[in-house]
Amino acid sequence: MLPTLWGRIQTRVLVLGVLGGAWTVVLAPFLWLISSGDPTVFEVYRVAFTVLFTVIVLGVAWEFVYHFLQQFRWEKDWPILLGLLTAINEGIVVWLVVDKTGLLPAELRPSPLVFTVQFLTTWLLVWVAVNGPLRVIFPHWRFQGGRFL
Repeated sequence: MLPTLWGRIQTRVLVLGVLGGAWTVVLAPFLWLISSGDPTVFEVYRVAFTVLFTVIVLGVAWEFVYHFLQQFRWEKDWPILLGLLTAINEGIVVWLVVDKTGLLPAELRPSPLVFTVQFLTTWLLVWVAVNGPLRVIFPHWRFQGGRFL
């Protein structure tokens, strides 16, 4: 069975929240080392979790766009590689939201390097987890349309 819209939303929120959150906790001290200026570790964590939260919220909105576009495909699903490449458009939009809005104070906005490292490593980790280990750990996940609840 193919993942349903509700299943993809649940998977995105759950995996980004749990796995992405754990990865952000581990990654933030390294982001602190490559940050420009002199932010405190607390400020780096604040920025990192704001970026992660933005990815989750905008990702739910993206799922509706993807669901609409998938209705024009025969299989009503994306090839796995296309799921990886969606990082490009999602990353650009998240960067614009984080950089151009008042989401973070100007002095706390991440540099392009810090943002790219966090976004790409988190995206790759989540993509690999969803397309590999989660299918083994939760074998019925696939047959429930990608839903966990």
